[in-house]
Amino acid sequence: MNAAVTVLASLLWLYLGALSALAHPLDPALLELRERPDARIEVRFQAPLPPGSLRPVLPARCRAVSAPLSTVTPRTAAQRWQIDCGAGSLVGARVGVDGLRARQTDALVRVELRDGRLIQTVLRPDAPFMTIPAGATVTAVVADYFGLGFRHLISGLDHLLFVLGLVLLVPDLRRLLWTITAFTLGHSITLSLAVLGFVHVPPAPVEVLIAASIVVVAAELARAASGDAPGRAVPALLASSFGLLHGLGFAGALAQIGLPANEIPLSLFAFNLGIEAGQLLFVGVVLTGAAVLRRLPIRWPAVTRLAPAYAIGSLAFFWMLERLAVLV
Repeated sequence: MNAAVTVLASLLWLYLGALSALAHPLDPALLELRERPDARIEVRFQAPLPPGSLRPVLPARCRAVSAPLSTVTPRTAAQRWQIDCGAGSLVGARVGVDGLRARQTDALVRVELRDGRLIQTVLRPDAPFMTIPAGATVTAVVADYFGLGFRHLISGLDHLLFVLGLVLLVPDLRRLLWTITAFTLGHSITLSLAVLGFVHVPPAPVEVLIAASIVVVAAELARAASGDAPGRAVPALLASSFGLLHGLGFAGALAQIGLPANEIPLSLFAFNLGIEAGQLLFVGVVLTGAAVLRRLPIRWPAVTRLAPAYAIGSLAFFWMLERLAVLV
């Protein structure tokens, strides 16, 4: 195992560990508006906990006609109520979510018009409001869901740690590309099957098993340092097998925001493409950083060979225990 790559991996582990106290990777707010035949509008607003700094912004002409019904889960708080905005459609109205910049999170706005059209847009901290258009364009769907997939991968610390383990486990570039491709194939299969409703798995056990998969990769890294790693001989099989688990994790995140009913294949493809783009960017950063470190006139101590295995394994084991505690 190259010492420069090992040192870089340790630095990345420290960075990931420092970020591990942040909120769950893909926890956007959700503002859902559904026009009813009787001219009333059903509103659903969901926000990651604590929700206090986030609030929906509705058209000034709208008034509440029912008391909000609240539900709370371990990660989110949601409210449902009805409003009356008078005659006419919501097309052309300005809506949004206040507080996105302070929380540094996104918000999905989903509007179902009375004629059956579905409009779905992602609001960013620097653009927390939108004017409801007559319909969503293909370009907007691709851009929104590509961005969601990309940010989920980049902010998904467990997925990044697994990919980092694969990079360290496979020093040969050609074999590494095959291994990453196998991981992609695995998680693409289960992501698609779960989102399309063919597979139903509770998210909490999946999160535990994802952490366990990282522990296994860390164990293989430790064995590789001693010259004995069966998993290293067939890294593509290891990556594709655990990729099936990670795909269920991606699907759980996507289930929180849903897919536009009239653009399911396109939005699913764009989300998956965003994940792959984030994954390739991360691999490129690791390999580039390793190449830079190799040029430095530094003699790395032998102990750096085992540092990534223990660092990755300890953080993943902590996550596994933390997620198991939720199940108990």
